[in-house]
Amino acid sequence: MGNCKFVILILGLLLASPAYGKNLGAIGMTYPVVEPDLIEEIKAGIDYEKLAKVMEEHRQNYKAKDIHALPAAKRDRTFFVDMTYTLNHDIPGEIGEIMYPRGLTWNPLDYVSLPDGLVVINSEDAKQVEWFEMSPYYKNRQIKLLISAGFAAPLIKQLQRPVFYLTKTIADRLQLAAAPCVITQNGKMMMVQEVKIDE
Repeated sequence: MGNCKFVILILGLLLASPAYGKNLGAIGMTYPVVEPDLIEEIKAGIDYEKLAKVMEEHRQNYKAKDIHALPAAKRDRTFFVDMTYTLNHDIPGEIGEIMYPRGLTWNPLDYVSLPDGLVVINSEDAKQVEWFEMSPYYKNRQIKLLISAGFAAPLIKQLQRPVFYLTKTIADRLQLAAAPCVITQNGKMMMVQEVKIDE
């Protein structure tokens, strides 16, 4: 009997005519809006040239807070970094089950690859910038360029390519100790090549 009442209620709602809004007209005195349009006021108060100048200055002077400085390489050196990682805590799933337990060990290079690699330079060192421009890495747009010092904006303009900041997290994970260096995948390891620039 309860189901029958529910069905009748649903049918009644479906068959009910939809409500339409209609203009009820004006009641009482009306007055024109005298306040200025807020959007127009905001637009009128913005000095777009000044704003563009401020934004460009900010872009030119921006430097990542966590940029990680590297000294100049004293010698050519190549070493390999094992990317294997061990979880130090459980990672739960949506309903609280443990998806990845503490102590699980895996190598991300089993699942992803870095075919082109990274190059790290100190953009405040003209010799390192010149070395990069003369290297085969300069023409390869797939290689990511990171800087361990300096500002990215002028280098982006000079090299006409994206430039990223080297952070401590990246430097620590790849065990980076000097620049310039080239980081490429070598099987299940990352190979780091430090390059000494001749005086």
